[in-house]
Amino acid sequence: MDREINTWLFDIQKAIEEIEQFLPQGQRIFEKYKDDLKTKRAVERNLEIIGEAMTRILDKEADVEISHAKKIISLRNRIIHGYDVISDELIWGILINDLPKLKSEITLLLK
Repeated sequence: MDREINTWLFDIQKAIEEIEQFLPQGQRIFEKYKDDLKTKRAVERNLEIIGEAMTRILDKEADVEISHAKKIISLRNRIIHGYDVISDELIWGILINDLPKLKSEITLLLK
């Protein structure tokens, strides 16, 4: 795989790992997340990084096999440009339902 794409995949992997550090397994409680502004901003920043890296990957190789790649980019844009309409519930759902699958896909691509 292209060196730049590998770099961006690594950036995604690192951002996911940071999110996992902010929200360790077994301690993922929505109410705690919702009330912790620092964690929310840190998670949102890492989601922005994931979205930007995905944008760069798709610009270079449009047929990369990552589920919901365009939705990931849309989320990044929504966080940055529509920050006032991002709900904690939306972000939480992505963290719980979608991030684990993205992590496994990125891990496979990096091998």
